[in-house]
Amino acid sequence: GYRVSLQGIFFGRNHTYLTFPEYNPREHIKLDPPLSIQSNVTASKCQIWWSVPWYLVEILQCELQYKEYSMSWEIALNKTPPSSLPQIEIEATELRSDITYVARVRCKVSESEDSYYSQWSEWSQTTVFQRAGVPKLSENLLNTRTMQLLFIPLSFGTLLYLVCTCKLFSRSRQKASPALTFPHQLLFFSHSIICTMGILR
Repeated sequence: GYRVSLQGIFFGRNHTYLTFPEYNPREHIKLDPPLSIQSNVTASKCQIWWSVPWYLVEILQCELQYKEYSMSWEIALNKTPPSSLPQIEIEATELRSDITYVARVRCKVSESEDSYYSQWSEWSQTTVFQRAGVPKLSENLLNTRTMQLLFIPLSFGTLLYLVCTCKLFSRSRQKASPALTFPHQLLFFSHSIICTMGILR
């Protein structure tokens, strides 16, 4: 601890004023801002990490602030890391696709620490990140899928029509054997369906 006083000559006389009878520097700390803030974006989340002195990691609390790049810091969003580790994650659902974001972080001594007291540090330098947009299906792929979806009901409709036609045809030809007529036509139609599906794939 220190004793802080102010001495000076006032009206031709020496005077001493006791400013702080007991000054403890550890109760009036302002830390340097975190360093080397970086970010990495995946399909599900954005990871942000930074550096603080290793001997302070356990007693610090940090606050992350992020916003859209074109917006003001006054409307930025704040996040607190869930642990004392100098890192945090932002879920992809909290970010808009194809929008550039910027983030910064600051720190102070944790309020649960009873040996040191501090105010917030200045904000760190920023890191810029962007969530990738959801890839769109190509036009050819969409056309192929549309053809496949249309092919299924058309195939069943044609098959039903063929069955009805074969029954009428077999009745009209009483001399011909139904067992030889209908299966052959059905086999030919099934082979046509398989070939068509192969072409669509």
